[in-house]
Amino acid sequence: MSAEIEGTWDLTIATPIGRVRPVIELRTQDGQLAGTAHGEREGEDLPLRDIALDGHRLTWKQSITRPMRLDLAFAVTVDGDTLTGTSKAGRLPSSKVTGRRRDDGADVVEPM
Repeated sequence: MSAEIEGTWDLTIATPIGRVRPVIELRTQDGQLAGTAHGEREGEDLPLRDIALDGHRLTWKQSITRPMRLDLAFAVTVDGDTLTGTSKAGRLPSSKVTGRRRDDGADVVEPM
């Protein structure tokens, strides 16, 4: 199933301070899922950790440093080219996450 989630995903995270739109890239590397998150405005490239796929449920962790230092835990359900779920940062309330996989060959849109 890991090959079925590989690709570039445009996420929207509805946080208490507004919507954040990171991009994540998922791939299989040496038989394991690996990934990187790219910040919408901050320009950060962050590794995804503890990536696990159980059926259609995908989970991972990542740390961010901007706009503040946070450790995030994601839990989403993948359905074809869409995903829905939550992101949790410590004691803060969960944030709703939605995402769509990019078509192969889709151009990356750089923020202005």
